[in-house]
Amino acid sequence: MNIKKILKIILPLVLGGFLVWYSLKDINTNEFIGYFKNANYWWISLGLFFGVLSHLSRAYRWKFMLEPLGFKPKFANSAMAVLIAYLVNLTIPRAGEASRAAVMANYENIPFEKGFGTIVAERMADLIMMLSIIAITLFVQFDFIWQLLTKNFNPLKIGFILLSLFIGFLFFTRYIKKATSGIGLKIKTFISGLLEGVTSIFKMKNKWAFIFHTVFIWVMYICMFWATIPAIDGLQVPFGAILIGFIAGGFAIAATNGGIGLYPVAVTGAFLLFNVAEDPSKAFGWVMWTAQTAMIIIFGGLAFLFLPIYNKNK
Repeated sequence: MNIKKILKIILPLVLGGFLVWYSLKDINTNEFIGYFKNANYWWISLGLFFGVLSHLSRAYRWKFMLEPLGFKPKFANSAMAVLIAYLVNLTIPRAGEASRAAVMANYENIPFEKGFGTIVAERMADLIMMLSIIAITLFVQFDFIWQLLTKNFNPLKIGFILLSLFIGFLFFTRYIKKATSGIGLKIKTFISGLLEGVTSIFKMKNKWAFIFHTVFIWVMYICMFWATIPAIDGLQVPFGAILIGFIAGGFAIAATNGGIGLYPVAVTGAFLLFNVAEDPSKAFGWVMWTAQTAMIIIFGGLAFLFLPIYNKNK
């Protein structure tokens, strides 16, 4: 393993550890324990139920990508592969996708490269959903976001930055289109692959079922976030804050291993923009992160144990 790979593994963990310290350094130990003692676990359980539904839907959705390739894996193996992938991602960022394909290669005889290719295509669909949620949030909360930006930044500077970005985008697009070698060609090939993967979704036999499950997965993610809010006594969060908090939490999970340390900070920061009380916001961030991480560890660990037992005849 070379230095770059080691750094990719270690740096997110170090960053996560620092953020855990940063977010807890001003919290009294008894106060922190009180977050969990006083939480309403009925609401937390409901949130986790939505989370489990999203994982099962993701496992079922996968079959729509594999069937055109001539594979019909057992749903149980698909579900356990998904759960193991989430568990692996807690330790090594983005390694979960590779482990998911490896599980199916081992137990369903699906070639690794083909299984991994379908996972990449799935991630493209998920990226589109995340961007759609961001777009909806910008539309729903446009006045709030605009006031926030103009309050903290000069409107002329904002306009100049947006215009500069637009012009830069036009030049970048022209450069990529004309590229025939070097990094420009690599970017062009990558973008072409992304577009091909996305458009392939609309060419598949069960495209509407795939799209339904994709939307369902992300609705369940939001429901999991929303359902956990009442678990914290005194936490009142407007709809706009829920959307922005969800997006902030999503980026935190992508930036560090499962959002360790960063998730509570990001969600608290999002809620504070809407003048939500800081202590309940911080409590929610930690309870939410702990609940979903515990779910992944428990179900992912069980999947590791039961996978070979379920496939003992292979």
